[in-house]
Amino acid sequence: MAWGIYINCIIMTARILSAKPCVEEVKLELKKRCESLKARGCHPAMSVVLVGDNPASLSYIRNKKKLCEEIGAKFTLHQLLPGISPDDFLKVVQGLNNDPGTHGIIIQLPVTDHLAVLDLPQLVIPSKDIDGFHGENTRKLFEGSTDMKLLLPCTPKGVVNLLKYYGYPVEGKNIVIVGRSLIVGKPLSLLLTNLNATVTLTHSKTKDLKHFTRNADIVVAAIGKAHFLDKTFFDSAKKTVVIDVGMNSQNGKLVGDVHTQDVSEVVSAVSPVPGGVGPMTVLSLIENLITAAEKQIKG
Repeated sequence: MAWGIYINCIIMTARILSAKPCVEEVKLELKKRCESLKARGCHPAMSVVLVGDNPASLSYIRNKKKLCEEIGAKFTLHQLLPGISPDDFLKVVQGLNNDPGTHGIIIQLPVTDHLAVLDLPQLVIPSKDIDGFHGENTRKLFEGSTDMKLLLPCTPKGVVNLLKYYGYPVEGKNIVIVGRSLIVGKPLSLLLTNLNATVTLTHSKTKDLKHFTRNADIVVAAIGKAHFLDKTFFDSAKKTVVIDVGMNSQNGKLVGDVHTQDVSEVVSAVSPVPGGVGPMTVLSLIENLITAAEKQIKG
């Protein structure tokens, strides 16, 4: 048995791309930027609008609150009743839009079905849209911007910054994204293209998906299926770097779209779940908050 364990340790050679060291490093910079703003009379403040008490949403919000307060910014949760009318919901968001003491606003998804008819990504004004979903912010990706200090969608921004932190350039690389969501896959494909990567955006209907992943330098898994990608999706000769965006519940545990233990035998690096893209997404959100506050105090 001991020999078998030893063999497994030798085989599993992939580098684990944990977010923790990157978060700790950037957090120090954000603290300094926050203190500079406060010295100028601007205390960066985030407001989160939550409808109901979804446990997963509350967990995500706690992570946002923790990091927000760690850098010295304010955090306020506006928890609304599930039956709130669309008009009253709009009044809450509009009030925050008009509040000069609020610099960043998040509408925590999902909302109740009767509110889903609203054009949620457009409700928060662009200057306070720290999720990066408003059309005026996403349009800059379509226009070819490479400015990482824009209010970019947080998960794509986090993916790029995680790769950068660990020294994996994207320029000239063949990158395959598995998943075409409006939150991750599509904006990430634009951002990486702007950064001069050659991007293939694949999805559940892609024929011979393994052909694409086995020829990629970098694979980003964002398809929302637990352990969907195993070692058969990769060619060990390519030394692929794998970024796992997936957050799935399996047997009461949080797991990614990638079977990390399995692929570790054939890829050069993989981000863990939890502890990888999730914290980078929250970090990007706080970066956007500070950037939004800096722009508002100038404006």
